[in-house]
Amino acid sequence: MKKFASLATAATLALGALAAPAAAAPAAKPDTACMQAGIAKLKDIGAFSGVAKAGLPISTATAVGITVREGADISGLGQVLPLSVVLADHRAGDDSLFLYPWCE
Repeated sequence: MKKFASLATAATLALGALAAPAAAAPAAKPDTACMQAGIAKLKDIGAFSGVAKAGLPISTATAVGITVREGADISGLGQVLPLSVVLADHRAGDDSLFLYPWCE
């Protein structure tokens, strides 16, 4: 009976180990240099306060050289992106939806 209990315990531990989630990979460090460059670009073209208040129209973004990253799905985005979304995308690095010429 003791041997059965040991086998049952070992089986439980083994199943628990299989069911445990794998350790999460460390998150990539946010690309704050790209974000700062984006803020500087908005200020250079005189658009920072307007974007902060009303968002960035995608048409304005493409006019300054921003392109959609190959394979990115932007169909769920509106035609105007809030500043918080624009800055978050800059910080996303290689996972961003858009490519920014000032961050390459």
